[in-house]
Amino acid sequence: MKKISRPWVPAVAGYVSLVIGFLDVLKVLSPRFGQSRVAEWSNVLPGIVSTVARASSLVVGILLIMIAHALRRRKVRAWRAVVVLLPVSATVETIIHPGHLATVVLSLILLVGLVLCKDQFYALSDPRTRWAALWNLLAFAAIDLGFGYLLVSRPTIEGDPDLYTRMEHVVLGLVGVEGDVHYSVGRVSDLVYFALVFLGVLTAVTTLYLALRPERPVARRSTDEEKRLRELLDRHGERDSLGYFALRRDKSVLFSPSGKAAIAYRVVSGVMLASGDPIGDPEAWPAAIKVFMSEARRHAWVPAVIGCGETGGEVWTREGGMSALEMGDEAIVDVADFTLQGRAMRNVRQMANRVERAGYTCRMRRVSDLSQEERNKIKSAADSWRSGETERGFSMALGRFGDPSDADCMVVTAHKDDEIRAVLHYVPWGPNGISLDLMRRDRDAEPGLNELLIVKTLQAAPEFGITHVSLNFAMFRAALAGGERLGAGPILRAWRGLLVLLSRWYQIESLYRFNAKFRPIWEPRFLVYPKARDLPRIAVGAMQAEAFITLGLPLGRKRSQEYGQAGTEPEPAQPEPHPVPVPRRTAPKQRGGHLVLVRERSRSGSR
Repeated sequence: MKKISRPWVPAVAGYVSLVIGFLDVLKVLSPRFGQSRVAEWSNVLPGIVSTVARASSLVVGILLIMIAHALRRRKVRAWRAVVVLLPVSATVETIIHPGHLATVVLSLILLVGLVLCKDQFYALSDPRTRWAALWNLLAFAAIDLGFGYLLVSRPTIEGDPDLYTRMEHVVLGLVGVEGDVHYSVGRVSDLVYFALVFLGVLTAVTTLYLALRPERPVARRSTDEEKRLRELLDRHGERDSLGYFALRRDKSVLFSPSGKAAIAYRVVSGVMLASGDPIGDPEAWPAAIKVFMSEARRHAWVPAVIGCGETGGEVWTREGGMSALEMGDEAIVDVADFTLQGRAMRNVRQMANRVERAGYTCRMRRVSDLSQEERNKIKSAADSWRSGETERGFSMALGRFGDPSDADCMVVTAHKDDEIRAVLHYVPWGPNGISLDLMRRDRDAEPGLNELLIVKTLQAAPEFGITHVSLNFAMFRAALAGGERLGAGPILRAWRGLLVLLSRWYQIESLYRFNAKFRPIWEPRFLVYPKARDLPRIAVGAMQAEAFITLGLPLGRKRSQEYGQAGTEPEPAQPEPHPVPVPRRTAPKQRGGHLVLVRERSRSGSR
């Protein structure tokens, strides 16, 4: 029998839990609250008034506040916790204050309601790592210090202890030791002592639980799944220029029941984030999307897709019941149509010629044609040019370089005085295309070096059988281009002005103008989302995935200065890649400022 979804049930349960939690905490912390009419109303809610019981009320209140959000997300563990907390609170109330039947009755009503609606709380826990224990410790430490200071600063305090003495009393109280703060009323002293002990025990128990529970990595992809994913890319990789980025090692993967299609995703802040179109046979896409949506419902994640194409967006919206929003355009250059001739290419032509005259040379090769020493040297140079401590990227970045499993990737390097001064890295896009993954250069190098590298890539591409090259993704390109046209309306011009302002911190306008130099074909890319109210949450999740927001990392990280995608966060340990034979490749060698093609054998250690 199909379950009936009642979205209001978890929402009401969550908000009631939040209100109860706040009232329980206020009853303990605020002396005036205990004398108010609101406090009289709150006496019918789970919470105790005696010394030890008030300390218990503080802990229960904090737990209910923390559980409220999980209840709204239908988490089954949150439901279990509340089902345990309510009868415990009611039992303590019955023992200490037998006459307060209203509290017991209301607790039982809430408990019965949650039990009857148990089927509405089915969501499994999110993927986890041991970092959760650290974040739990830090969060509880902040809560303990804040609430502890309010508890210690009671009106019956003797004297006027300074801030250091009060905070010392809080820290000692968390481990069961009384400090130098004293009270004129013994009952208040007991309340503060027991409340601090409860907070300390709660912090220790929850942190130990998170630290000692079995660890499961955030991204789960077995060796067999990666092999199946690569097989799908070999057969259908030409359909989407972002397909190869599904091989990022921080992504999990779901397959359709037939195994003919797959969707790679990552969960960030409760958002199940896929990128690009599904991989594989388009006829199997609907089945893969249904598996994806079912997994999102099981965990109460918000499903979303960033950077899908128009065809993929149509299938996602039809099969997933979602909506689509155009988020920008991908710049794709048809190699056969590219030329440096004409007035439109004058700027690129002049910049490329000037950099070549300055003594720069270029080489274009496959990763399989690089020795291990060359790979290490290129990777070291690219890392040293990265601006900031965190690599960015998720939807349009591979997040690694020189892996033997990526033998078909292309590397274009610029050299001067036998030193590497810039690097472009491309991933395969089917048998006849490549998609830009990484673009970095030495900041002391000549301006225009990136333009030269792309020009050389497009000129040498036919020798490698490459017919189309995907460059960078330009966010909100249509708004930027339309807002500067004659006759643009006030709303469009205002929207463009906001994007230009944001470009001071994020490469929005500069990336669009850089791409436009090469006269590309603009292919729209879309964001697919369930409901408009989910957009802020999806935006935060996407920015975290792309590493524009880096929670828990050191502050002061500078924004990236490179054009294009810059990689991703450190990847988790994965199984060794599957070796397969690699045929000889035609690789170019630079001589005298021009790319000259030569034959090179595949070296050991390459696929």
